[in-house]
Amino acid sequence: MIFDIGDVLECNPRTGWQKRWADRLDLDVHEFERCLDPIWNPGSIGAATLADIEGQTADALGLDPGTLGALMDDAWAEYVGSLNSELADYFARLRARYRTGILSNSFVGAREREQEAYGFEDMCDVIVYSHEVGYLKPDHRVYELICSRLAVAPDEAVFLDDVQANVDAARAVGMKAITFSANAQAIAELEAYLMD
Repeated sequence: MIFDIGDVLECNPRTGWQKRWADRLDLDVHEFERCLDPIWNPGSIGAATLADIEGQTADALGLDPGTLGALMDDAWAEYVGSLNSELADYFARLRARYRTGILSNSFVGAREREQEAYGFEDMCDVIVYSHEVGYLKPDHRVYELICSRLAVAPDEAVFLDDVQANVDAARAVGMKAITFSANAQAIAELEAYLMD
């Protein structure tokens, strides 16, 4: 049983932090995002450290350490969101009967923040974060990697994600996969697979 994090185990509504900071820095929000994208994108595959990204962000936007800290706090607040408690409780209970894992497209620093906030490492057997392994869903290698780490064949794995392309890619490597839209729907579909 393998679950995604963002908008699945976590609720991550958009907070509008980019627009707030663009306004604060007297930038158009698209200009602000174009400035940050090349600095931040390497963080999703571990090609830059968090310290490097923060330093480059401060330089690009002309931020002092306190202002940089406030910007990063806003970005992390949206990233970590809040726990989807119902689904997280269900997921944690599965561990008594199945090998369980988390597969997440992520950003450097995510493991530490999400562990502190929600204890994901205590809920499952394996976590694969894109920033730690160097590639993102829907790359087939990331699905094969988590199955290997869980010591299961792809056709023995069930994967839950909210992004259809990621679900399709999981199916392409032989996994059973469900597109998450709501807790009740996801749990019902998962239970149907488990009863097969």
